[in-house]
Order: sequence, then C-alpha cells, then structure tokens
Amino acid sequence: MSKSVLVVAAHADDEVLGCGGTIARHVAEGDEVHVVFMADGVSSRGVDVSKQHQRRNLSRDEALQTLGVLECNALDFPDNRMDSVPLLDVVKALESIIDQVQPNRVYTHHHGDLNVDHRVTHQAVLTACRPMPGSSVREILAFEVMSSTEWATLGTAPFVPNAFVDISNYLSKKLGAFAAYDMEMRPVPHSRSVAHVEALARHRGNCVGLEAAEAFETIRIVE
Repeated sequence: MSKSVLVVAAHADDEVLGCGGTIARHVAEGDEVHVVFMADGVSSRGVDVSKQHQRRNLSRDEALQTLGVLECNALDFPDNRMDSVPLLDVVKALESIIDQVQPNRVYTHHHGDLNVDHRVTHQAVLTACRPMPGSSVREILAFEVMSSTEWATLGTAPFVPNAFVDISNYLSKKLGAFAAYDMEMRPVPHSRSVAHVEALARHRGNCVGLEAAEAFETIRIVE
C-alpha cells in the first residue's frame, strides 16, 4: 500500500542532504511525496537577495525533478531568523499543509542542529504533528544535514541514528539532485562537498551492511 510522505526542510538543499536518496526511493516505490521548505534560504546573505532567491528556486525545482517530486510548498520565512517569528505562526502555516497532504510519514530536521531554522522547523513539526485522535501521521523521522548537525554542541543533543534506509540504488539520484545546488556546494575538505556527501552515505550504509544508506532518528512510530 502506497504511503503519503511529507518532507519538512528548513531550506532548499536540506531535503537532498538529509533524505534525498530516501525521497527517490519513496517515489520509485509509488509513494506520494510532498516537500515543504520553511525559510527562503537567502535573505540573511544581504547581497543580490532577489537574484539569489530566484537562482535557489530554480535549483530547488531541478533537484526535486531529479528526485521525482511533483509538489512542494515554500513558506518563505526569514532565513536564519525563524526564531524571530512567533512559533504559533510557523505551526499554523505548517498545519494547513499537513491538513491537505494527510501524510503517514514525516521527515524533518534533528532537534539539536546548529542552524536555528532547523531547530525551529523540528519544533514546529512536532507541534503540528501532535498525536491527536484521527491524525494521519504515524511516523516521524529526523535526518542529519551536514555543516549543521555535526557542528552543533555534541553534549547537548547529539544525533544518534537508530533507523537506516537503504539507498544503494538511489545514491546517484541523491548526488544528481545535490549537483543542482551548486551555489551551496563547497570544495574538499568540507562536510558539504560532493565527496563527503557520498562518503557519508557509504559510511551510514556500511555501518549496517549496505552499500549506501541515509540515517535517521526515530521520533515517533505508531503501529
């Protein structure tokens, strides 16, 4: 039976870094995948914001097309300033989409990430997906995003994965989608380099006897 899957990412590129291979696998297996981008991703940069926003949106559309995703929403909250927006406003915007999509599985950020937009996004997802009677959401999984998850204070809220998705057949899709975000890539040595994104997928896979995998923390599963 096909699933309705919702990916809630703070910025365009987080969806690929965190669960691009998993998205491609869901699509290949006939699941309906919808992606929500919470922040505009560029307004904190202060230079040619309009052009950067347009370029990032084009990159986003190309990446999603590579993964096979047909629908997305962009809420355009202020980049790296989502903590300046009342949480209730963020939650209400997300709840509206959840009501439309009726997802069974939700993927979002780890709650301990360095990036404040990631942390607010996680909190908003948990609030919008409260386990109320009749809720469609049965599973919530948190992903890691390089240059945020691993750069946070480890003693506070480390990312400790306990679920792994085999993306051995979809790693090329993940890397192809990441290639669309050339403005966000960094040269080696950097955790956001293409080489490291691939190395991490192979590391996560090898840890559980697979060629490549994406790792997640299980937030909630209702059987």
